[in-house]
Amino acid sequence: MNKKLQVIKYLFLDWLAAFLAWFLFYIFRKQAEDPDFHEYFEVIFADDNFWIGIIFIPLGWVLLYTMVGSYRRVYRKSRLNELGQTIIITLIGVTVIFFVAILDDVIITYKSYYQSFLVLFILHFSLTYTGRLALTSVTVRKVHKKLIGFNTVIVGSNGNAMAIYEEVEKQERSSGNIFVGFVSVYDRDNYKIGRILPHLGKYDDLKEIVERHQIEEVIIAIERSETSTIDNIIARLEDTNVVIKIIPIMQDILFGSVKLSGIWHAPLIQISPDLMPAWQQSTKRILDILVSILAMIALIPLYVFTALGVKLSSKGPVLYSQERVGLRGKPFKMHKFRSMYSDAEKAGPQLSKEDDPRITPFGKFIRKVRLDEIPQFYTVLKGDMSLVGPRPERQYYIDQIVKRAPHYRLLLKVKPGITSWGQVKFGYASNVDEMIERLKYDILYIENMSLAMDLKIMIYTVMIVLQGRGK
Repeated sequence: MNKKLQVIKYLFLDWLAAFLAWFLFYIFRKQAEDPDFHEYFEVIFADDNFWIGIIFIPLGWVLLYTMVGSYRRVYRKSRLNELGQTIIITLIGVTVIFFVAILDDVIITYKSYYQSFLVLFILHFSLTYTGRLALTSVTVRKVHKKLIGFNTVIVGSNGNAMAIYEEVEKQERSSGNIFVGFVSVYDRDNYKIGRILPHLGKYDDLKEIVERHQIEEVIIAIERSETSTIDNIIARLEDTNVVIKIIPIMQDILFGSVKLSGIWHAPLIQISPDLMPAWQQSTKRILDILVSILAMIALIPLYVFTALGVKLSSKGPVLYSQERVGLRGKPFKMHKFRSMYSDAEKAGPQLSKEDDPRITPFGKFIRKVRLDEIPQFYTVLKGDMSLVGPRPERQYYIDQIVKRAPHYRLLLKVKPGITSWGQVKFGYASNVDEMIERLKYDILYIENMSLAMDLKIMIYTVMIVLQGRGK
């Protein structure tokens, strides 16, 4: 499968549809103004507004589709879902175009407003969905015929693993699973599914197995005696980008947890790797960039004040840089205004605590009102952090935390942030126990991620700063 080529195909078809829709709509508008327009049709090419629209409007549509995630998971598209999404996005886009480019145009009667809106909507939707439907139908047909598919590994080795393997393989229409092998939970003398699929290793090595074999889907089909390991299995996959599916028990079916992507497919509980809708993820990044730029400009007086305060209060550099672990375990440099004496960690990594003698008098003040954190707006602008997200930790402490709370790896699914739910509710942690206590708030944030949640956390953070209640 060539994902980049597939994305390019969708991009080109969407651009072409937007180009043709605007071209035909422009002709319709001119014809409505002057019924004899067809006799001097060539004047359309002398109109600057025509060229501005024909260049920028198709590009605007492609940008909108990108923001809402239309070009993600291009081999897993559903024609029915595509229909609904195209209708909604077309409605949004046409409304924006109507108010920006059409509302102040020449209007013969108010009825022509509605005609223009309806004609542009029909033209754009019909041309866009026709191209998408054709391309998606070809892709779906190839998936059903096993001409293309998704590298899949089964976690499990006995009866349940065999049952789900046979059910998936015997589907009337393939769901696209290409089984690469299986992963065992416990060591055994022999594995029932081992007669059919190669043994890739134990679940402890899942992340490495996913990367080595370019796995896109993991089906968890463990036995009842192995269910105690389910949290550890999912935790090892949470900082990957795979789709996780689990065989359901009857309670899951009765409670409505089992969602099918097709009537021919095996019933499985799907855990999506996407924590937020694509359009919210794009909006979150745009807000990160805009707010960071504005903050870095507006806070220049505070940058100067804090830098002078740090420099005058103790010897050492103004800024303190430290390696932290970010999205999917990638290390990055986090910058803060120095709030401790320069030799604070000469005995090794240590967490700060209340009345910590390593913190300078000025450092206590800037930590309380969070001025030590403001250099991180630059890190957000770079893309290593977000405004809101779990606070990043050092690898030294992560190694200690995961021994007692393996679900800490869930935090690596998102970018770390300047502020977080855990930071608002708990503040700075002074030991590993407090880190684990704060962890539950960050897990709750991940499970409830949304732009509205980010806004609430930012508002509470501002209140804490203004009231000087930082811990």
